[in-house]
Amino acid sequence: MKEQKQDEQLSDQMNALSSKNDVTDTVSADEILEKYDRESTYRKTLGRWVWVVSFLAISLTLFHLYTAYRGSFEARIQGPIHLGTGLGLIFLLYPIRKGLQRIQRTVPWYDVVLACLSLAVGYYNVIFYEQLVTVRIVFGYELLDFIVASLGVLLVLEAARRSVGLPIVIVSVAALLYAMYGNLIPTKLFAHRGFAWHDLVADLYLTTKGIYSTPIQVSSTFIFLFLLFGVMLIRTGIGAFFNDLAFALTGRFTGGQGKAAVVASAMQGMVSGSSVANTVGSGSFTIPMMKKAGYRPEFAAAAEASASTGGQIMPPIMGAAAFIMATYTETPYSQIMLAAIIPAVLYFSGVFFGVHFESRKNGIIGMPKSALPNLKRLLVQRGYLLLPILVIFYTLLSGRTPMRAALLGIAVSFAVSLFRRDTRMTLKSVLGAMEQGARTALPVIAACACAGIIVGVVVQTGLGGRIADGIITLGGGQLYLTLFFTMIACLILGMGLPTTANYVVTATMAAPALILGLDVPVLAAHMFVFYFGIVADITPPVCLAAYAGAGIARANPFQSGVTAFKLATAAYIVPFIFVANPQLLLIDYEPVALAIAIITALIGMVGISSAVMGFLIRPAYAWERLVLFPSGILLIIPNIAASAVGLLVVLLIMLLQSRRPQQTVYRQGVSPEA
Repeated sequence: MKEQKQDEQLSDQMNALSSKNDVTDTVSADEILEKYDRESTYRKTLGRWVWVVSFLAISLTLFHLYTAYRGSFEARIQGPIHLGTGLGLIFLLYPIRKGLQRIQRTVPWYDVVLACLSLAVGYYNVIFYEQLVTVRIVFGYELLDFIVASLGVLLVLEAARRSVGLPIVIVSVAALLYAMYGNLIPTKLFAHRGFAWHDLVADLYLTTKGIYSTPIQVSSTFIFLFLLFGVMLIRTGIGAFFNDLAFALTGRFTGGQGKAAVVASAMQGMVSGSSVANTVGSGSFTIPMMKKAGYRPEFAAAAEASASTGGQIMPPIMGAAAFIMATYTETPYSQIMLAAIIPAVLYFSGVFFGVHFESRKNGIIGMPKSALPNLKRLLVQRGYLLLPILVIFYTLLSGRTPMRAALLGIAVSFAVSLFRRDTRMTLKSVLGAMEQGARTALPVIAACACAGIIVGVVVQTGLGGRIADGIITLGGGQLYLTLFFTMIACLILGMGLPTTANYVVTATMAAPALILGLDVPVLAAHMFVFYFGIVADITPPVCLAAYAGAGIARANPFQSGVTAFKLATAAYIVPFIFVANPQLLLIDYEPVALAIAIITALIGMVGISSAVMGFLIRPAYAWERLVLFPSGILLIIPNIAASAVGLLVVLLIMLLQSRRPQQTVYRQGVSPEA
């Protein structure tokens, strides 16, 4: 008990350190989230409607827990219940205009009407399921069907605008206009016969070709449960444990504060799928500590944003789009999870090395051992918090479905919460977690429904094949040029669309160009577009995760974005490499060749990071940086001769730098008295 109190005191001391800032340096995490994360702009005061929201949210969670245990319903029943209830909650929680969430004291009447319409329109497919799949197929749809379908499409667009943002709505509306007026397009490449509005919306809303296609089907089965698992896991106190564990592992080494931020964000990424939310949640603790250690505010913001963005590629949970990928590629999620391990290691290694070289360049040393948690004691006393994640890993690898894995993870998370009095969940807190789980899923539901509109149009008009042909033609049949154009498309879409919708669009339009035109393995092609949809969050000029970190650090947003881009340089190189060398995705790999590829790639990360940060073992000259960067790429390329040349150059520059005098003046690390 005494040792436990000592660890708790150390944790409290570290929290105090992170909060001891001047008034000008403090900023509300809620304000940052509301500014950069549309998902966080929900009403803070609901008035008498709070009970309705709680009832609907808890009921939606119970529905998903029931179907996870007993098996999901047919897609035309499971999806409408999921979407209809989700849309109703969105209109009750998200105001018509950003900013009203802090002003309105209750839900206005027009949003109550929209919520009721959403429930009615959603459950229409459930109530009239038999007629829609039998009688309507033979005799055609009735007027009421077309009215309901029109309302359904419009309500999805408005709900997405409120909870996700305007860009995804613009893309969806453009898709609808293209479907309706494709006959007016003069070019043969994109022209088609055009669809009448009533036929278009009927297919999009009353069948599984559009809104209720793969994205919403996956959202209504796998994604919701894993989001609930993340909420339950956070209630166990695992966030604080990850922070303490990260500091215990890296805090005493050079740049320990920055490295701990990278490690903590990587671990928290296992249970969080939002770049911005992860940046703000983890950064509220790590960014002030990095600034106190001597890092520039822009670098502190960039380090946290880069690491937090990588959370979506961190197994076992990854981002919501990974579950859609499993369905699109007809690949077991366990295989996708394993395929993501090596790219994730390379990504975080690149960020980690970048933090190390920046720390060396600026003489930032680690924290005194007395100010850090004891690793052994920490694992003994709170290591059990890792049990839910281990259960998820084991269940998925054993061949069980993701639904069953998530259900077991939720159950184990609840059991783990009972171990400590301060995390023990009562009936009230369990209901609160259920409500929070549903709330967390709402933007994903809206994004998946909007993505379904785009998918429906792409399939009906044949747009996907036309764009794939266009990309292949533009790339001249050259692999790397085609990959480059695909990357640009993913980054541009990612600047406005959430990762899930971005992946759905690019997987429908761009991935086929790589698979059919250039014989890229299916999983490698989909992982490629998935990767670049994620790193759009730290790609200037629209890099929301970096902007959120800059808000906490009181730093220049654009400079923070540029620095995050530099830190995460590996993320822009690794996807090209695993397409050229699918062994890194564990596709048809040979153990020895794979081991060599991993080792040389890690050394390559050192070369690239040192070139970007301008430091290896001494500050690097301009010509050294120009040489180190391509040398790092040569090390990553799956070719023994190229890797040997790259390694030789890196070693030669290390030798040259070692003969130069060390001029760095090291700064004192943070102490408990600081």
